[in-house]
This record gives sequence, structure tokens and C-alpha cells, in this order.
Amino acid sequence: MINTQLVESLAQVIQSLSWEERFLLEEKLFWESAEISSKEIAKIMMLGDAFKFLETEPDIYTLEDGQPV
Repeated sequence: MINTQLVESLAQVIQSLSWEERFLLEEKLFWESAEISSKEIAKIMMLGDAFKFLETEPDIYTLEDGQPV
């Protein structure tokens, strides 16, 4: 069941906000929950083919290469 009266009331309130308040509202609604965790990024990387070419690359570096940090 759609609450049309609630939607209309919310639309009126949003339209009465300043642009700064609208920006803050947009941030709260869309950006805070949109952040991807490191675990999700790793999963995407593993499932995708972007780094597949590294499986066939030779290991040309060793732990002895370079200088210790």
C-alpha cells in the first residue's frame, strides 16, 4: 500500500530545504550507504578478469630485491 499523503508531505518538506540542506540529505540517503568495503573490493577483483593476466606473468622479483624499508 502506497502512502501517497506521506510522499507528498516529504516532497513539500524537501522542496522547502536550502540547497545546503538538500545536499546533506542527498549525502545521507545515497552516499553513506554506497561505500564499498575492502572485502567487497577484493571479492570484485577476484571475480573479475581485470587482473587475470597476472596469473601468466613470470615472477621476476624476489624478497631480496630492493632495499629494506
